[in-house]
Amino acid sequence: MNTDIPDSYNAIDTPDESQAQFVRWFREVAPYVHDFRGKTFVVAFGGELINDGLLYTLIPDLSLLSALGIKLVLVHGSRPQVNEQLRLKGETTQFGRGTEPTSAVALECAKEAAGEIRLDIEAAFSQGLPNTPMSHAQIRIISGNFVTARPVGVIDGLDFKHSGAVRKLDVDAMRVILNQGALILLSPLGFSPTGEAFTLDMEDLATSTAIALRAEKLIFLTPEHIGHSNNLDIDSELARADADALLASGKLDQDCSTFLRYASQAVKRGIARAHLVPYKQDGSILLEIFTHDGVGTMVVEDTLDDLRPANLDDVGAIVQLIEPLEIDGTLVPRGRSVIEREVERFTVLEHDGIIYGCVALIPYEEERMAEMACLIVHPEWQGSGEGEILLRHTEAKARAAGFKRLFVLTTRTSHWFIKRGFVQGGVSDLPKGKQSHYNRSRNSMVFIKKL
Repeated sequence: MNTDIPDSYNAIDTPDESQAQFVRWFREVAPYVHDFRGKTFVVAFGGELINDGLLYTLIPDLSLLSALGIKLVLVHGSRPQVNEQLRLKGETTQFGRGTEPTSAVALECAKEAAGEIRLDIEAAFSQGLPNTPMSHAQIRIISGNFVTARPVGVIDGLDFKHSGAVRKLDVDAMRVILNQGALILLSPLGFSPTGEAFTLDMEDLATSTAIALRAEKLIFLTPEHIGHSNNLDIDSELARADADALLASGKLDQDCSTFLRYASQAVKRGIARAHLVPYKQDGSILLEIFTHDGVGTMVVEDTLDDLRPANLDDVGAIVQLIEPLEIDGTLVPRGRSVIEREVERFTVLEHDGIIYGCVALIPYEEERMAEMACLIVHPEWQGSGEGEILLRHTEAKARAAGFKRLFVLTTRTSHWFIKRGFVQGGVSDLPKGKQSHYNRSRNSMVFIKKL
Protein backbone atom coordinates (compact mmCIF):
# COMPACT_ATOMS: atom_id res chain seq x y z
CA MET A 1 0.00 0.00 0.00
CA ASN A 2 1.32 3.43 -0.96
CA THR A 3 1.15 5.53 2.19
CA ASP A 4 2.20 8.67 0.32
CA ILE A 5 -1.26 9.15 -1.21
CA PRO A 6 -3.61 11.06 1.11
CA ASP A 7 -7.13 9.80 1.74
CA SER A 8 -8.68 13.22 1.12
CA TYR A 9 -7.85 16.75 0.02
CA ASN A 10 -9.06 20.13 1.14
CA ALA A 11 -10.84 22.45 -1.29
CA ILE A 12 -7.78 24.53 -2.12
CA ASP A 13 -5.01 21.93 -2.38
CA THR A 14 -6.77 19.28 -4.47
CA PRO A 15 -4.28 18.08 -7.14
CA ASP A 16 -5.41 18.83 -10.66
CA GLU A 17 -5.07 15.20 -11.75
CA SER A 18 -6.79 13.61 -8.76
CA GLN A 19 -10.01 11.64 -8.81
CA ALA A 20 -11.46 14.10 -6.31
CA GLN A 21 -10.84 16.94 -8.75
CA PHE A 22 -12.63 15.05 -11.52
CA VAL A 23 -15.64 14.42 -9.32
CA ARG A 24 -15.75 18.05 -8.24
CA TRP A 25 -15.59 19.28 -11.82
CA PHE A 26 -18.31 16.88 -12.89
CA ARG A 27 -20.59 18.04 -10.09
CA GLU A 28 -19.93 21.71 -10.86
CA VAL A 29 -21.03 21.19 -14.47
CA ALA A 30 -24.41 19.74 -13.45
CA PRO A 31 -26.21 23.09 -12.88
CA TYR A 32 -25.19 24.30 -16.33
CA VAL A 33 -26.42 21.06 -17.91
CA HIS A 34 -29.81 21.52 -16.24
CA ASP A 35 -29.99 25.17 -17.28
CA PHE A 36 -29.09 24.64 -20.94
CA ARG A 37 -30.94 21.42 -21.73
CA GLY A 38 -33.49 22.17 -24.44
CA LYS A 39 -32.03 25.62 -25.17
CA THR A 40 -30.83 26.72 -28.62
CA PHE A 41 -27.24 27.81 -29.25
CA VAL A 42 -26.05 29.29 -32.54
CA VAL A 43 -22.35 28.55 -33.05
CA ALA A 44 -20.52 30.35 -35.86
CA PHE A 45 -16.98 29.86 -37.13
CA GLY A 46 -15.06 31.05 -40.14
CA GLY A 47 -13.16 29.06 -42.72
CA GLU A 48 -9.97 29.96 -40.87
CA LEU A 49 -10.80 27.32 -38.24
CA ILE A 50 -10.96 24.68 -40.94
CA ASN A 51 -7.73 25.87 -42.57
CA ASP A 52 -6.04 25.64 -39.17
CA GLY A 53 -6.95 21.93 -39.03
CA LEU A 54 -9.16 22.26 -35.94
CA LEU A 55 -12.47 21.00 -37.33
CA TYR A 56 -11.96 17.48 -36.00
CA THR A 57 -11.10 18.93 -32.59
CA LEU A 58 -14.23 21.08 -32.47
CA ILE A 59 -16.76 18.50 -33.68
CA PRO A 60 -16.51 16.13 -30.64
CA ASP A 61 -17.14 19.10 -28.32
CA LEU A 62 -20.22 20.10 -30.34
CA SER A 63 -21.35 16.47 -30.29
CA LEU A 64 -21.08 16.51 -26.50
CA LEU A 65 -23.23 19.65 -26.32
CA SER A 66 -25.85 17.91 -28.45
CA ALA A 67 -25.72 14.81 -26.26
CA LEU A 68 -26.41 17.05 -23.24
CA GLY A 69 -29.68 18.19 -24.83
CA ILE A 70 -28.55 21.52 -26.31
CA LYS A 71 -30.08 22.37 -29.69
CA LEU A 72 -27.36 23.49 -32.08
CA VAL A 73 -27.36 25.55 -35.23
CA LEU A 74 -23.93 25.77 -36.85
CA VAL A 75 -23.02 28.57 -39.23
CA HIS A 76 -19.75 28.29 -41.13
CA GLY A 77 -17.80 30.82 -43.11
CA SER A 78 -15.66 30.23 -46.19
CA ARG A 79 -13.67 33.39 -46.86
CA PRO A 80 -10.15 31.84 -47.08
CA GLN A 81 -11.45 28.95 -49.16
CA VAL A 82 -13.19 31.31 -51.60
CA ASN A 83 -10.05 33.44 -51.85
CA GLU A 84 -8.01 30.33 -52.63
CA GLN A 85 -10.47 29.29 -55.34
CA LEU A 86 -10.26 32.78 -56.86
CA ARG A 87 -6.46 32.63 -56.81
CA LEU A 88 -6.46 29.26 -58.58
CA LYS A 89 -8.73 30.70 -61.25
CA GLY A 90 -6.33 33.57 -61.80
CA GLU A 91 -8.61 36.22 -60.28
CA THR A 92 -7.05 39.12 -58.41
CA THR A 93 -10.10 39.78 -56.21
CA GLN A 94 -9.67 38.77 -52.57
CA PHE A 95 -12.41 39.06 -49.97
CA GLY A 96 -11.80 40.69 -46.60
CA ARG A 97 -14.09 41.08 -43.60
CA GLY A 98 -17.44 42.71 -44.34
CA THR A 99 -19.72 42.94 -47.36
CA GLU A 100 -18.03 43.37 -50.72
CA PRO A 101 -19.27 43.06 -54.31
CA THR A 102 -19.48 39.45 -55.47
CA SER A 103 -18.86 38.76 -59.14
CA ALA A 104 -20.32 35.81 -61.02
CA VAL A 105 -16.95 34.04 -60.78
CA ALA A 106 -16.71 34.71 -57.04
CA LEU A 107 -20.26 33.38 -56.57
CA GLU A 108 -19.28 30.09 -58.21
CA CYS A 109 -16.21 29.93 -56.00
CA ALA A 110 -18.43 30.52 -52.95
CA LYS A 111 -20.71 27.66 -54.00
CA GLU A 112 -17.76 25.31 -54.47
CA ALA A 113 -16.24 26.26 -51.12
CA ALA A 114 -19.55 25.92 -49.26
CA GLY A 115 -20.16 22.48 -50.76
CA GLU A 116 -16.71 21.24 -49.83
CA ILE A 117 -16.91 22.58 -46.27
CA ARG A 118 -20.40 21.16 -45.77
CA LEU A 119 -19.17 17.70 -46.79
CA ASP A 120 -16.16 17.99 -44.47
CA ILE A 121 -18.41 18.91 -41.54
CA GLU A 122 -20.84 16.08 -42.29
CA ALA A 123 -17.93 13.66 -42.47
CA ALA A 124 -16.57 14.89 -39.16
CA PHE A 125 -19.93 14.30 -37.47
CA SER A 126 -20.10 10.83 -38.99
CA GLN A 127 -16.88 9.56 -37.41
CA GLY A 128 -17.47 6.96 -34.73
CA LEU A 129 -14.34 4.92 -34.16
CA PRO A 130 -14.12 3.11 -30.81
CA ASN A 131 -12.04 4.80 -28.11
CA THR A 132 -12.57 8.25 -29.62
CA PRO A 133 -14.76 11.11 -28.35
CA MET A 134 -17.26 10.39 -31.16
CA SER A 135 -17.67 6.69 -30.28
CA HIS A 136 -21.39 5.73 -30.25
CA ALA A 137 -22.35 9.26 -31.29
CA GLN A 138 -25.18 9.26 -33.80
CA ILE A 139 -25.45 12.89 -34.80
CA ARG A 140 -27.68 13.90 -37.68
CA ILE A 141 -26.77 17.22 -39.29
CA ILE A 142 -29.16 18.76 -41.79
CA SER A 143 -28.63 21.51 -44.34
CA GLY A 144 -31.26 23.06 -46.55
CA ASN A 145 -32.75 26.13 -48.13
CA PHE A 146 -33.74 27.69 -44.81
CA VAL A 147 -32.47 31.17 -45.71
CA THR A 148 -34.26 33.58 -48.01
CA ALA A 149 -31.91 36.31 -49.18
CA ARG A 150 -32.24 39.64 -50.90
CA PRO A 151 -29.63 41.45 -52.98
CA VAL A 152 -27.61 44.17 -51.30
CA GLY A 153 -28.16 46.16 -54.49
CA VAL A 154 -26.47 49.41 -55.38
CA ILE A 155 -25.17 51.57 -52.51
CA ASP A 156 -23.63 54.99 -53.18
CA GLY A 157 -23.25 54.04 -56.82
CA LEU A 158 -21.49 50.72 -56.09
CA ASP A 159 -23.21 47.60 -57.43
CA PHE A 160 -22.75 44.72 -54.99
CA LYS A 161 -23.88 42.23 -57.69
CA HIS A 162 -24.33 38.77 -56.15
CA SER A 163 -23.78 39.86 -52.52
CA GLY A 164 -26.89 39.45 -50.41
CA ALA A 165 -28.37 39.95 -46.98
CA VAL A 166 -30.74 37.80 -44.93
CA ARG A 167 -34.40 38.53 -45.67
CA LYS A 168 -36.00 35.81 -43.55
CA LEU A 169 -35.47 32.30 -42.21
CA ASP A 170 -37.81 29.31 -42.22
CA VAL A 171 -37.98 29.26 -38.44
CA ASP A 172 -40.83 26.71 -38.25
CA ALA A 173 -38.94 24.13 -40.30
CA MET A 174 -35.75 24.73 -38.33
CA ARG A 175 -37.51 24.22 -35.02
CA VAL A 176 -39.04 20.93 -36.19
CA ILE A 177 -35.56 19.65 -37.04
CA LEU A 178 -34.04 20.87 -33.77
CA ASN A 179 -36.86 19.31 -31.75
CA GLN A 180 -36.09 15.98 -33.40
CA GLY A 181 -32.55 16.11 -32.00
CA ALA A 182 -30.73 16.92 -35.24
CA LEU A 183 -28.26 19.72 -35.81
CA ILE A 184 -28.70 22.36 -38.50
CA LEU A 185 -25.81 23.54 -40.66
CA LEU A 186 -26.07 26.85 -42.50
CA SER A 187 -23.65 27.89 -45.23
CA PRO A 188 -23.09 31.58 -46.07
CA LEU A 189 -25.44 31.43 -49.05
CA GLY A 190 -29.07 32.38 -49.45
CA PHE A 191 -31.64 32.15 -52.22
CA SER A 192 -34.23 34.57 -53.50
CA PRO A 193 -37.83 33.53 -54.28
CA THR A 194 -36.81 33.55 -57.95
CA GLY A 195 -34.02 31.01 -57.32
CA GLU A 196 -31.06 33.38 -57.46
CA ALA A 197 -28.14 32.63 -55.14
CA PHE A 198 -26.41 35.30 -53.06
CA THR A 199 -23.36 35.23 -50.84
CA LEU A 200 -23.95 36.20 -47.20
CA ASP A 201 -21.69 37.41 -44.42
CA MET A 202 -21.27 34.59 -41.93
CA GLU A 203 -21.53 36.98 -38.97
CA ASP A 204 -24.76 38.53 -40.26
CA LEU A 205 -26.27 35.11 -41.00
CA ALA A 206 -25.41 33.79 -37.52
CA THR A 207 -26.78 36.89 -35.80
CA SER A 208 -30.00 36.89 -37.84
CA THR A 209 -30.46 33.17 -37.10
CA ALA A 210 -29.97 33.60 -33.35
CA ILE A 211 -32.46 36.48 -33.26
CA ALA A 212 -35.06 34.65 -35.36
CA LEU A 213 -34.84 31.48 -33.24
CA ARG A 214 -34.66 33.46 -29.98
CA ALA A 215 -31.55 31.50 -29.12
CA GLU A 216 -30.14 31.36 -25.63
CA LYS A 217 -26.62 32.04 -26.88
CA LEU A 218 -24.79 33.25 -29.96
CA ILE A 219 -21.20 32.00 -29.97
CA PHE A 220 -18.56 33.25 -32.39
CA LEU A 221 -15.41 31.11 -32.51
CA THR A 222 -12.62 33.58 -33.25
CA PRO A 223 -8.95 33.07 -34.21
CA GLU A 224 -7.68 34.98 -31.15
CA HIS A 225 -8.96 36.33 -27.86
CA ILE A 226 -10.35 39.79 -28.52
CA GLY A 227 -8.12 41.36 -25.87
CA HIS A 228 -4.93 39.46 -26.62
CA SER A 229 -4.98 40.22 -30.33
CA ASN A 230 -5.34 43.95 -29.62
CA ASN A 231 -3.06 44.21 -26.54
CA LEU A 232 -6.01 45.29 -24.41
CA ASP A 233 -7.16 44.23 -20.95
CA ILE A 234 -10.80 43.36 -21.66
CA ASP A 235 -13.09 41.88 -19.01
CA SER A 236 -14.57 38.43 -19.54
CA GLU A 237 -17.99 40.09 -19.40
CA LEU A 238 -18.86 43.30 -21.24
CA ALA A 239 -22.05 45.29 -20.88
CA ARG A 240 -23.39 46.15 -24.31
CA ALA A 241 -22.82 49.86 -23.68
CA ASP A 242 -19.17 49.15 -22.85
CA ALA A 243 -18.84 46.98 -25.97
CA ASP A 244 -20.21 49.81 -28.09
CA ALA A 245 -17.80 52.27 -26.45
CA LEU A 246 -14.89 49.92 -27.21
CA LEU A 247 -16.03 49.71 -30.83
CA ALA A 248 -16.21 53.49 -31.06
CA SER A 249 -12.69 53.85 -29.62
CA GLY A 250 -11.12 52.38 -32.74
CA LYS A 251 -8.73 50.24 -30.68
CA LEU A 252 -9.85 46.91 -32.17
CA ASP A 253 -8.60 45.33 -35.37
CA GLN A 254 -11.11 44.69 -38.15
CA ASP A 255 -11.78 41.04 -37.31
CA CYS A 256 -12.45 41.65 -33.61
CA SER A 257 -14.45 44.78 -34.36
CA THR A 258 -16.72 42.83 -36.71
CA PHE A 259 -17.36 40.02 -34.25
CA LEU A 260 -17.98 42.39 -31.35
CA ARG A 261 -20.31 44.58 -33.41
CA TYR A 262 -22.53 41.63 -34.28
CA ALA A 263 -22.41 40.34 -30.70
CA SER A 264 -23.60 43.73 -29.48
CA GLN A 265 -26.32 43.79 -32.13
CA ALA A 266 -27.54 40.35 -31.08
CA VAL A 267 -27.79 41.35 -27.42
CA LYS A 268 -29.58 44.55 -28.36
CA ARG A 269 -32.13 42.44 -30.26
CA GLY A 270 -32.86 40.16 -27.30
CA ILE A 271 -30.14 37.47 -27.17
CA ALA A 272 -29.25 37.05 -23.50
CA ARG A 273 -25.58 36.21 -24.05
CA ALA A 274 -23.24 36.61 -27.03
CA HIS A 275 -19.76 35.10 -26.75
CA LEU A 276 -16.46 35.60 -28.57
CA VAL A 277 -14.41 32.47 -27.90
CA PRO A 278 -10.85 31.79 -29.16
CA TYR A 279 -10.99 28.49 -31.05
CA LYS A 280 -7.24 27.73 -30.85
CA GLN A 281 -7.51 26.88 -27.14
CA ASP A 282 -8.41 23.22 -26.82
CA GLY A 283 -11.94 22.77 -25.45
CA SER A 284 -12.57 26.52 -25.41
CA ILE A 285 -16.28 26.24 -26.20
CA LEU A 286 -16.76 23.83 -23.27
CA LEU A 287 -14.75 26.04 -20.93
CA GLU A 288 -16.76 29.09 -21.97
CA ILE A 289 -20.14 27.40 -21.46
CA PHE A 290 -19.51 25.24 -18.40
CA THR A 291 -17.22 27.36 -16.24
CA HIS A 292 -18.16 30.52 -14.43
CA ASP A 293 -15.37 32.74 -15.76
CA GLY A 294 -15.06 31.19 -19.21
CA VAL A 295 -12.14 31.79 -21.55
CA GLY A 296 -13.55 34.36 -23.97
CA THR A 297 -15.53 37.59 -23.84
CA MET A 298 -19.27 37.61 -23.18
CA VAL A 299 -21.50 40.54 -24.11
CA VAL A 300 -24.64 41.10 -22.02
CA GLU A 301 -27.28 43.79 -21.76
CA ASP A 302 -26.48 46.11 -18.86
CA THR A 303 -29.78 47.11 -17.22
CA LEU A 304 -28.24 48.52 -14.05
CA ASP A 305 -28.37 52.27 -13.51
CA ASP A 306 -25.56 52.53 -10.96
CA LEU A 307 -23.03 50.23 -9.34
CA ARG A 308 -20.91 52.41 -7.06
CA PRO A 309 -18.94 52.54 -3.79
CA ALA A 310 -21.12 53.14 -0.74
CA ASN A 311 -20.86 56.26 1.42
CA LEU A 312 -22.22 57.30 4.82
CA ASP A 313 -25.47 58.49 3.28
CA ASP A 314 -26.14 54.90 2.21
CA VAL A 315 -25.88 53.33 5.68
CA GLY A 316 -29.61 53.53 6.38
CA ALA A 317 -30.49 51.79 3.12
CA ILE A 318 -27.86 49.09 3.69
CA VAL A 319 -29.27 48.46 7.17
CA GLN A 320 -32.76 48.06 5.68
CA LEU A 321 -31.44 45.47 3.23
CA ILE A 322 -29.56 43.53 5.89
CA GLU A 323 -32.07 43.57 8.79
CA PRO A 324 -34.58 41.01 7.41
CA LEU A 325 -31.76 38.52 6.81
CA GLU A 326 -30.36 39.12 10.28
CA ILE A 327 -33.78 38.50 11.79
CA ASP A 328 -34.31 35.18 9.99
CA GLY A 329 -30.76 34.04 10.83
CA THR A 330 -29.31 34.15 7.32
CA LEU A 331 -26.76 36.82 8.31
CA VAL A 332 -24.87 37.49 11.52
CA PRO A 333 -26.21 40.66 13.22
CA ARG A 334 -23.84 43.56 12.60
CA GLY A 335 -25.55 46.67 13.85
CA ARG A 336 -25.61 50.13 12.35
CA SER A 337 -22.37 51.20 14.04
CA VAL A 338 -20.42 48.36 12.41
CA ILE A 339 -21.76 49.23 8.98
CA GLU A 340 -20.94 52.91 9.49
CA ARG A 341 -17.39 51.98 10.47
CA GLU A 342 -16.93 49.67 7.46
CA VAL A 343 -19.04 51.48 4.86
CA GLU A 344 -16.04 52.03 2.58
CA ARG A 345 -15.92 48.25 2.08
CA PHE A 346 -19.45 48.19 0.61
CA THR A 347 -20.61 48.53 -2.98
CA VAL A 348 -24.27 49.32 -3.67
CA LEU A 349 -26.72 49.02 -6.57
CA GLU A 350 -28.92 52.05 -7.07
CA HIS A 351 -31.91 52.71 -9.33
CA ASP A 352 -33.66 56.09 -9.40
CA GLY A 353 -32.22 56.91 -5.99
CA ILE A 354 -33.27 53.56 -4.46
CA ILE A 355 -30.56 51.23 -3.18
CA TYR A 356 -31.66 47.67 -3.85
CA GLY A 357 -28.45 45.66 -3.55
CA CYS A 358 -25.12 45.63 -1.74
CA VAL A 359 -21.97 43.61 -1.14
CA ALA A 360 -18.91 44.04 1.07
CA LEU A 361 -15.28 43.05 0.47
CA ILE A 362 -13.25 42.49 3.64
CA PRO A 363 -9.46 42.15 3.15
CA TYR A 364 -7.06 39.79 4.91
CA GLU A 365 -3.77 41.10 3.61
CA GLU A 366 -1.38 38.64 5.21
CA GLU A 367 -2.94 35.59 3.56
CA ARG A 368 -3.81 37.52 0.37
CA MET A 369 -7.42 36.49 0.85
CA ALA A 370 -10.63 38.51 0.97
CA GLU A 371 -14.10 37.80 2.30
CA MET A 372 -17.23 38.59 0.33
CA ALA A 373 -19.98 39.45 2.80
CA CYS A 374 -23.52 40.83 2.78
CA LEU A 375 -24.23 40.02 -0.86
CA ILE A 376 -27.89 41.04 -0.92
CA VAL A 377 -30.44 41.96 -3.58
CA HIS A 378 -33.88 43.16 -2.49
CA PRO A 379 -36.49 40.41 -3.13
CA GLU A 380 -38.47 42.62 -5.52
CA TRP A 381 -35.39 43.03 -7.72
CA GLN A 382 -34.17 39.44 -7.76
CA GLY A 383 -34.19 37.22 -10.82
CA SER A 384 -32.54 39.47 -13.40
CA GLY A 385 -28.88 38.76 -12.69
CA GLU A 386 -28.16 41.55 -10.18
CA GLY A 387 -26.56 39.13 -7.71
CA GLU A 388 -24.36 37.80 -10.52
CA ILE A 389 -23.17 41.30 -11.36
CA LEU A 390 -22.39 42.07 -7.71
CA LEU A 391 -20.39 38.85 -7.54
CA ARG A 392 -18.41 39.59 -10.71
CA HIS A 393 -17.75 43.13 -9.50
CA THR A 394 -16.43 41.84 -6.18
CA GLU A 395 -14.22 39.25 -7.87
CA ALA A 396 -12.76 41.91 -10.17
CA LYS A 397 -12.21 44.28 -7.25
CA ALA A 398 -10.46 41.58 -5.20
CA ARG A 399 -8.34 40.51 -8.15
CA ALA A 400 -7.30 44.11 -8.86
CA ALA A 401 -6.26 44.50 -5.21
CA GLY A 402 -3.91 41.53 -5.53
CA PHE A 403 -5.92 38.96 -3.57
CA LYS A 404 -5.54 35.36 -4.70
CA ARG A 405 -8.60 33.78 -3.06
CA LEU A 406 -12.10 34.95 -2.26
CA PHE A 407 -14.19 33.24 0.43
CA VAL A 408 -17.74 33.40 1.72
CA LEU A 409 -19.51 32.00 4.77
CA THR A 410 -23.07 30.85 4.19
CA THR A 411 -25.75 28.72 5.81
CA ARG A 412 -28.39 28.74 3.06
CA THR A 413 -27.01 29.61 -0.36
CA SER A 414 -24.30 27.02 -0.93
CA HIS A 415 -25.64 25.86 -4.32
CA TRP A 416 -25.60 29.41 -5.69
CA PHE A 417 -21.90 29.75 -4.91
CA ILE A 418 -20.98 26.24 -6.10
CA LYS A 419 -22.58 27.00 -9.45
CA ARG A 420 -20.34 30.05 -9.73
CA GLY A 421 -17.02 28.32 -9.23
CA PHE A 422 -16.62 28.25 -5.43
CA VAL A 423 -15.52 25.03 -3.76
CA GLN A 424 -16.26 23.96 -0.21
CA GLY A 425 -13.47 24.30 2.31
CA GLY A 426 -13.17 24.21 6.05
CA VAL A 427 -12.50 26.57 8.91
CA SER A 428 -8.82 25.69 8.69
CA ASP A 429 -8.73 27.19 5.18
CA LEU A 430 -9.78 30.62 6.48
CA PRO A 431 -7.34 33.42 7.36
CA LYS A 432 -6.18 33.24 10.98
CA GLY A 433 -7.97 36.49 11.80
CA LYS A 434 -11.25 35.04 10.53
CA GLN A 435 -10.74 31.69 12.26
CA SER A 436 -10.54 33.40 15.63
CA HIS A 437 -13.92 35.07 15.05
CA TYR A 438 -15.67 32.10 13.44
CA ASN A 439 -19.05 31.50 15.12
CA ARG A 440 -19.18 27.74 15.56
CA SER A 441 -22.76 27.85 16.85
CA ARG A 442 -23.91 28.96 13.38
CA ASN A 443 -21.88 26.20 11.67
CA SER A 444 -21.57 28.27 8.50
CA MET A 445 -20.20 26.50 5.45
CA VAL A 446 -16.98 27.85 3.97
CA PHE A 447 -16.67 28.32 0.19
CA ILE A 448 -13.51 29.50 -1.52
CA LYS A 449 -12.66 30.55 -5.06
CA LYS A 450 -9.23 30.99 -6.60
CA LEU A 451 -8.98 34.31 -8.43
